[in-house]
Amino acid sequence: MIVEIVILAMIAAFLGMRLYSVLGRRAEHEEEVIPTNRFERGDEEAPPRAMTQPAGDTAQGDRTIAGFPPAIEMGLREISTADRNFELLGFLEGARGAYEVVLEAFWRGDKEELQALCDDDVYESFAAVIDEREEAGITMDNRLIRIEDVTVHSAELDGKIARIALRFVSDIASVSRNKEGAVVAGSLDDAVESRDIWTFSRDIRSDDPQWLLDETDQG
Repeated sequence: MIVEIVILAMIAAFLGMRLYSVLGRRAEHEEEVIPTNRFERGDEEAPPRAMTQPAGDTAQGDRTIAGFPPAIEMGLREISTADRNFELLGFLEGARGAYEVVLEAFWRGDKEELQALCDDDVYESFAAVIDEREEAGITMDNRLIRIEDVTVHSAELDGKIARIALRFVSDIASVSRNKEGAVVAGSLDDAVESRDIWTFSRDIRSDDPQWLLDETDQG
C-alpha cells in the first residue's frame, strides 16, 4: 500500500510538471496557508462561459489605453482603431473570467469546454495532459483562490488578427487524488503563487465577439 502511494505521488508530481509546462509556472516562494472559507464563492457572479466584451465608449477607451509602454500602447491603439467595439477594461474583465473558466475546465478534464475557449494548438496541449492524467488514474481537485493581478504584457494587430498577451498572478491550491479519491499530492490548505502569460486572439473581421486563448507561457 505504501509503495502504491509513493508511485502515485511520483506520477502526480510528473503530471504537475506537465501541467506547468502548459499553464505556466509557480513562483518560488513560501506557501501561504489559506483559511477554508476563502474557497467559498459567496454571492459573486459566475465567470462568463466565453470571453466577450460589451461595446465601449471610444473616448473612455483612449483614456484607458494611455500610459502603457510605447509598444503596448501602439498595439492597443491599432486594435482599438481597427475594432471600434474594443474597450480595454471590458477586455480585461472578460480575460479574468476566461482565466478562471479555462483553469477549472482543465482541472476537471472538460475537453468540450476547453475546445470552445481555446485555439487548436492550445486545446491539443491541454487535451494531451488530460489524457495522461486519466491514463494514470489521477484527478485534480485544485482551487483558484484569487487572481492578484492582471497586466497587459504585449498587444499587436497582425493583419486582421488582434492578439493581446496578459500576465496573470494568482494563488492556487493544488491537490491530486488517486482512483479511490485519496490525496497523493498537495493540500487544499496551502496556496502557491502562479505566474502565467496567456495570449488571447480574435479576428476583428468576425461578427463573433469571442476571444480565444491562443498561447500560454511562463510569467
